[in-house]
Amino acid sequence: MKSVSFVLGLWALGLLMLSQPARAGQDPASSSQNGISSAGQTATAQADARISGRVVDPTGVGVAGAAVNLSSGNQAAQQAVTDSDGRFAFAHAEPGPIHLTITSAGFAEQEFSGSVQSGQPLEVPQITLPLATVNTEIRVVPPQVIAEAQIKEEEKQRALGFIPNYYVSYVPNAQPLAPRQKFELAWKTIVDPVTFGITGAVAGIQQAQNDYSGYGQGADGYAKRYGAAYANVVIGTMIGGAILPSLFKQDPRYFYKGTGSKKSRLMYALATSVICKGDNGHWQANYSGILGGLAAGGISNLYYPAKDRDAGLVFQNALIGIGATAAANILQEFVVRKLTPNLPAHDPASGSTGSGGKSHSLVGRAFSSLSSLVREGD
Repeated sequence: MKSVSFVLGLWALGLLMLSQPARAGQDPASSSQNGISSAGQTATAQADARISGRVVDPTGVGVAGAAVNLSSGNQAAQQAVTDSDGRFAFAHAEPGPIHLTITSAGFAEQEFSGSVQSGQPLEVPQITLPLATVNTEIRVVPPQVIAEAQIKEEEKQRALGFIPNYYVSYVPNAQPLAPRQKFELAWKTIVDPVTFGITGAVAGIQQAQNDYSGYGQGADGYAKRYGAAYANVVIGTMIGGAILPSLFKQDPRYFYKGTGSKKSRLMYALATSVICKGDNGHWQANYSGILGGLAAGGISNLYYPAKDRDAGLVFQNALIGIGATAAANILQEFVVRKLTPNLPAHDPASGSTGSGGKSHSLVGRAFSSLSSLVREGD
């Protein structure tokens, strides 16, 4: 029995000794596996670097919705959007140099460069976005350039589509005309085909009534009457609409009012036959129109028949001319505008108030020409 117990003891001791190396072998394996797991965790920790920061405007208020673009090494670019307080964050960034680009509507672009350490978070210094620069181009247009553009619009104005209505401005506070522009309007008026037509009609009426009988009848008499009537238009337009307005610095145009009561508009039209707006914007007596009528009447005595020349008629016709101008202005204020297509975009009929000037439109010329019929021949 002792021998059996001894054998069993040896057998148990052997098993115990055999089992010890196995346990020893297992520990290194376990240690190796634990080491690998630890190394992987360290590598992961080294790859993860957090970047955060805040974007504000010049007053220090956070900018919400700003785009923050991150570029770092070989890592693909990332983008974050700031929250309502202007904060942003990147949870995963490759260690090494980084570059941030921040953009937002209404602000100038900002950039930030730095570096991230392995496993260490980076708090970017507060980034202030300056307001974007607004480039405003201011074009200074000389007044005479504006006036030239306004004249081009006036030259399109034709009552009934064919009667020139050049000397009427529908633009409130229109730019004053330079002397060259005053002569330009006068020239276009006297060479317009309608001017020749009205002159022909006036000469025909004079011949039918045998006015200025010293001219005789027939084609020769008609030609003389036509020449005298056209000379009246040319002299009156050039002196009263260009030469004297340039010397006195006055505007020869009629400025359509178009607002207020009918009575106020009527009084305005009547008043602007004897007063006008100067180039300086001040109201003044219409020396150009009044003296122009007297000058034209005095010069006409040089080519009318001797027996029809009368210095008294010069002043009489000048007064009649003022009345004719007042009548033309009334027509301009209440009738002609409705008959004139191609009006400029700045028509004051919507509520603006214009300024005054003497009317030298073809409507006014027609009245002036017809008024010359009061000169009696034999």
